[in-house]
Amino acid sequence: MKHGFRVHITNMGSREIAKQDYDGYDVVFPSGQPAADLISRERARANRPALLYRPFVSPIVLATYRDYAEVLAEEGVAGRLPDSGDPPMYYTLDMRKFLDLALGRRKGVQRDPENGYRWNEIDDRNHVRNGNKILAQTSDICEANSAGTYLGLVAFVEHGNDAPDSEAEAEQLARKIKPLLVEQGLPSSERAETYLSPDGQSLAPISVIYEHQFLAHQLRHEAHKGETDDKRVLLYPSARFVTEPQLVALTGDGARLGELVSEDPELQHRAMELGFRARSADSGASRDELTRFLNERQIPAPTTSSDDTRAVLPSLPLLEKMIEIVGQCSDRPGTQ
Repeated sequence: MKHGFRVHITNMGSREIAKQDYDGYDVVFPSGQPAADLISRERARANRPALLYRPFVSPIVLATYRDYAEVLAEEGVAGRLPDSGDPPMYYTLDMRKFLDLALGRRKGVQRDPENGYRWNEIDDRNHVRNGNKILAQTSDICEANSAGTYLGLVAFVEHGNDAPDSEAEAEQLARKIKPLLVEQGLPSSERAETYLSPDGQSLAPISVIYEHQFLAHQLRHEAHKGETDDKRVLLYPSARFVTEPQLVALTGDGARLGELVSEDPELQHRAMELGFRARSADSGASRDELTRFLNERQIPAPTTSSDDTRAVLPSLPLLEKMIEIVGQCSDRPGTQ
């Protein structure tokens, strides 16, 4: 409003945005590149090109609770990240070993992939006493960017750290990993709200969310209670993927807003208060700024290893095909 804008917001999942009629809007703001590419492609096809702005980034992470992280650490699947607090707030997750458990592969034993391991089968010290399958629960894969991105990350690891490059490969891989993706019918914001709720641990031991949602929670917790929430922790997949929310400007006013959100120092600082990493040409400076901001508030800053593998998503047509297979999106009433 200081710059003459009054913004009215309609909330929906990123892929849901891409499937809607967005005439009459100045901007659409999906959480990642795949949905933005769908929108840009449709606009170009209609000879109505759009401008893209990428003001900040946020990695995909697996949010869990300390007891579950320690069970995975004892199994050799997770490890404490250095300088992550005492007790640690951040862990690295070996995605290959995590998927092995979820698909019933453990210490030379192969089960039916539909019958992966359960928490109480690997929890030798009765930390969690949970008989549910070891899975990371996602938002609605037909609507949410976070779920589609996690699908791509799982596919990358299960395909030997490589994205499928043919339709036949993509379809076969999608059917293989389908049991690993639990569609809950929730948008990304509600998946994070479930994780952060008092009953979150009983509803979903591990949830796929964005890093900024966890950091924003810790900032609020510290501000209100004078301490961090030590019950909740993050798992950083060894195969990393950093999402880039993309503001797609559809009108001249939308372009002005995109420039403002990307360049205004106050708004960039506000994004950091919400846990985002500013997307700067100097990414190292951006990380240092977030680290200082968190440390000033007695919150450990996440420091992932530069040795982690950078996951590559399948091409957009193949990713869309995999999402359709895993989520059975085309079977839903009203699906385009």
